[in-house]
Amino acid sequence: MTTSACERSGPTRILLADDQDDVRSGFRLILGSQPDMTIAGEAADGLTAVALARELRPDLVVADIRMPGLDGLEVTRRLTGPGVPDPVPVLIVTTFDHDDQVRTALRDGACGFLLKRSGPGLLIEGVRAAMSGDVLISPQLTVRLLQPPERPVRPADAPGTAAARSGPGRESPLTPREAEIARLVADGLTNAEIGAALFISPGTAKTHVANVQAKLRVRNRVGIAAWHFDRA
Repeated sequence: MTTSACERSGPTRILLADDQDDVRSGFRLILGSQPDMTIAGEAADGLTAVALARELRPDLVVADIRMPGLDGLEVTRRLTGPGVPDPVPVLIVTTFDHDDQVRTALRDGACGFLLKRSGPGLLIEGVRAAMSGDVLISPQLTVRLLQPPERPVRPADAPGTAAARSGPGRESPLTPREAEIARLVADGLTNAEIGAALFISPGTAKTHVANVQAKLRVRNRVGIAAWHFDRA
């Protein structure tokens, strides 16, 4: 099982997955130069990335979206998606920033989504954030990600239809208080800010957030936000 940041005694072991040799070389130089990081292996395609991740059990896989064999989204789903018994964290670092790809990766458990053009500093920060249990998203994507996706108006969405019942207004697994917590998480508030907004302690807010994650079966706060926006 992947160890937590507080349990690891050595540097973060990273598997690089990208079909471009020069990109892997650049990432190797950037991350390998950090005293708390080491490169455990490299893969030029998605199938090899999954196989190596299961064999080497790195602390983190840094994966591109577009790779032969399996793309980065499928690599993420197989390594850390819902139902995976012993997940390996995946950080997506890519040139592609389509909203549906960002949402899919984060919904399937990716611990961050960075654009390659964001620079080496953010890459290093993204790895450290992932190892501390946080999710880092390139600033260029954050505003777009926090906007509810537009829904086309279709006759099947008319009140009383099955499609309408599965969309906005469908039965929620959350209590009214938990739904409010989910909304505040989707708005980007921290536990302390949620506590202040609802007149509860940050610790109580943290407990509520954990309960919401468990009920929704998502791995992180971005998963909560995605669920909230899917219902918007």
